[in-house]
Amino acid sequence: MEHAPRILAVGRALPPHFADQEALIAAFAEHWQKHHFNLERLAALHRATQVGGRHLALPVAEYARLTGFAERNAAFQRVGAEVGEEAVRNGLSRAGLKPGDVDHLFFVTVTGVSTPSLDARLMNRLGFGPRVKRTPIFGLGCVAGAAGLARASDALRAYPGQVAVLLSVELCSLTLQAEDASVANIIATGLFGDGAAAAVLTGGAHPRRSGPRILATRSVFYPETEWVMGWEVIDSGFKVVLSAEVPRVVEEHIGGDVDAFLAEQGLTRDRIRHWIAHTGGPRVLEAFRTALDLPREAIARSFRSLQEIGNLSSASVLFVLGDLLDAAEAREGDLGILAAMGPGFSSELLLLAW
Repeated sequence: MEHAPRILAVGRALPPHFADQEALIAAFAEHWQKHHFNLERLAALHRATQVGGRHLALPVAEYARLTGFAERNAAFQRVGAEVGEEAVRNGLSRAGLKPGDVDHLFFVTVTGVSTPSLDARLMNRLGFGPRVKRTPIFGLGCVAGAAGLARASDALRAYPGQVAVLLSVELCSLTLQAEDASVANIIATGLFGDGAAAAVLTGGAHPRRSGPRILATRSVFYPETEWVMGWEVIDSGFKVVLSAEVPRVVEEHIGGDVDAFLAEQGLTRDRIRHWIAHTGGPRVLEAFRTALDLPREAIARSFRSLQEIGNLSSASVLFVLGDLLDAAEAREGDLGILAAMGPGFSSELLLLAW
């Protein structure tokens, strides 16, 4: 698999507005006390996410003035273009490439909509060539960072001399349903943050050959589980669907899925040195760790990312991957599994080799 696609770099961008979790708890408490919600319960649910703080698309005070979906989505388009551009420029700079070198642009999001899609809006801002093949993907949610890498690698297997960029933009804070005092929404408001990530990949015949190779990928769909996670689209925008069963579904499935995937490649878990797991939340990460019988340090990078910036939906697993690449810990011959799960319910697995 010497000529497999490679991940050269991962660029990242975070909005400039940062709020620590205690400040956000206070802001939500001020709002939700009029709904007679148990404020001690609110604080406990937020602190249980183990998120220390999050970057937000807007200053905290501006969220109270967002009255409908149109205003939220307009903010998504404006801020999304800003952080998306920054992430792509950062990724290309790290890879030693220019916008004119890019042949494929994959774009994933689940937190805003536009036509033309955000990737089209970035074509002029970034100076991409007019023949770039664009593939916008909406609705995969948290799994889309891994799925987007897999789809980009598929394209580069067909065009091994070319370059692909996967851009994820998730501004989760803009989906806030301020009148929804359900436990699912309370947890979501304590867990999800905002950010963008851009992975730069090359085909196996491209002259730039640094970074891990994507040896194989696997998609797994779990029938009749659409109730586990997603959006209910209402007049005010996206209302979160987040079942308490998510950790159980992860723990029941991910171990067998990973083992079957590795067996196809003639491998077992003990050969994997690097585990790049989506930061779904502390209970989801614990379910992932337990199902695969991993020590906590095996996914310490994911726990740290969750604590520092929260769950960024599809961008999260790309942030964790970028942190691993920056650390330069991987050595030639190392193998890694990149994994994410999301609405469907489904999982995406990638086998990486350095």
